[in-house]
Amino acid sequence: MDKIAVLIPCYNEAKTIGKVICDFKKILPEAVIYVYDNNCTDQTAEIAREAGAVVRCEYQQGKGNVIRRMFREIDAECYIMTDGDDTYPAEAAREMANCVLQKNIDMVIGDRLSSSYFTENKRLFHNFGNIFVRKSINFLFQNDIKDIMTGYRAFSYEFVKTFPVLSKGFEIETEMSIHAIDKNMSIENLIIDYRDRPTGSQSKLNTYSDGLKVLRTIGRLYRTYKPIGFFGAIAFLLAFLSTAFFLPIVYIFFRTGLVPNFPTLIVCGFTIIVAIQSFFTGLTLQTIIQKNRQDFEMELHRVSENKKTLLQKETKGKLHL
Repeated sequence: MDKIAVLIPCYNEAKTIGKVICDFKKILPEAVIYVYDNNCTDQTAEIAREAGAVVRCEYQQGKGNVIRRMFREIDAECYIMTDGDDTYPAEAAREMANCVLQKNIDMVIGDRLSSSYFTENKRLFHNFGNIFVRKSINFLFQNDIKDIMTGYRAFSYEFVKTFPVLSKGFEIETEMSIHAIDKNMSIENLIIDYRDRPTGSQSKLNTYSDGLKVLRTIGRLYRTYKPIGFFGAIAFLLAFLSTAFFLPIVYIFFRTGLVPNFPTLIVCGFTIIVAIQSFFTGLTLQTIIQKNRQDFEMELHRVSENKKTLLQKETKGKLHL
């Protein structure tokens, strides 16, 4: 088991990957640096090997697929995830690692938005999207994460081995944030300096298509983790519409003794039934979610015991040597 593992998912980062590896080796000389080649067509892998990184491949395209592979294959007491584009400062890595190793923080978030992000990043819609996603998630999930979509994070062994990676692409950071909030894992925001990509380095993030994926991910995860809120909102909306169309019919009935719009009355009846079904669906799923959280706590204990076992084996192996 590594003490610190630096994880760098890469797709065509030949221009910057060498500098990124050297910077992290300087700040964290004891760390093992892993570069995962996600079907690069340039010299990224070769440069990474020459710089001293462990290079592996993930052939399923997408950052989420790479992170899934990394989390499965690598055992470490502390994981630091960064990008290969030299936009995140390696200087913050020591403090991030200390938060995990000394303070038992499960996820440390490299907060770009509280420092230089908006002056360095010239893409207006990226800036707007980051603010919108942060406010949406903090409102829906009742938290105060400062930067939802940052790719610079540190994790504990327990977080990595209990995080179910479902996203395939750049929405992975959103999924990480919501998982940590829902499972009551310890989170710390650490302000970092952000610098834009150097000239000639191209971003792989598509503002519109990847932005839509992130929004769909928020909706999907809200439905999954907060079913009573999701289905309760649908139930409230349907009940409101049903009542709004039903009241005029009742008013006319009491005045004249006649029902003027039977089709509307029938639709109102079916709508209120659907509203009731939606409410009880949310209630049932919320009970299941509560049971899943209890099971997760037991899984967390199992993972913690597995970590202790790995460390004990490693200690015994060193003593034998």
